[in-house]
Amino acid sequence: MEFRHFPPSEILRPYIKHYYIFESDADVEFEDTVFPSGDMEVIFNLGEGRWESLVDDKFCKTPPIELWGQLTKPLAIRSKGRHTMLGIRFLTHSAAYFFNDEMEVFNDQVADLYDIIGSPVRVLHSQLLETTELSERIDLLERFLIKRLEGAGKKSFRIDKVANILMSIKKDSTENSISNIASRHGITPRYLHKLICRHTGLRLIAENEQSFTSIAYDCGYFDQSHFIRDFKSFTGITPSAYLERKSPVNQAFLQ
Repeated sequence: MEFRHFPPSEILRPYIKHYYIFESDADVEFEDTVFPSGDMEVIFNLGEGRWESLVDDKFCKTPPIELWGQLTKPLAIRSKGRHTMLGIRFLTHSAAYFFNDEMEVFNDQVADLYDIIGSPVRVLHSQLLETTELSERIDLLERFLIKRLEGAGKKSFRIDKVANILMSIKKDSTENSISNIASRHGITPRYLHKLICRHTGLRLIAENEQSFTSIAYDCGYFDQSHFIRDFKSFTGITPSAYLERKSPVNQAFLQ
């Protein structure tokens, strides 16, 4: 089992975090859990193995060309067979440059990229299968992405604004007021939320107006202590520490 990642070219560096390849020769079955990362990904399956993700309490086969939306909760997956997976990991805001849909529609799911883009991505998948040279495969990805980027057109202005907002939040991680952030960029809090959600799939964390007891009940817990215990088990910190550390964009900059 081997995992490697590769930097994008200079022209795509503002949009792509990295490319990666995952290869496994072991013909074994296993289950795992994928946790929220804050970034969207595209995965081309180039091997003979089978991947499945949990949908409505049932494992369903993932498509040959996967678009991973923003995960807002852990997602169970299952694997069997030998794999070669070539992936594109976008920066938090940047997937919106390459797809016409609003990013939030893909949240918590593994979508079929062919259904979203159509024949161009199927042609790309076929080209990737025809060569085993990694450098050629990366070059094919780059040419495809640059062509998509050139067609971004008028929406680039709005996505650029999102990028600037996210960058300002990252520089000042102590800022936890949505109203202050919106005011700094000359927009309303409502529009800020809409802009971020539409172009990244992320949802802003509102100021804490509920007690942890109320949140625990809303999440199906019978008491606050069990909620805090499970929260710490998942994140490594307590809910209070989480609210002190996190910026208003949930999971936006996890590595």
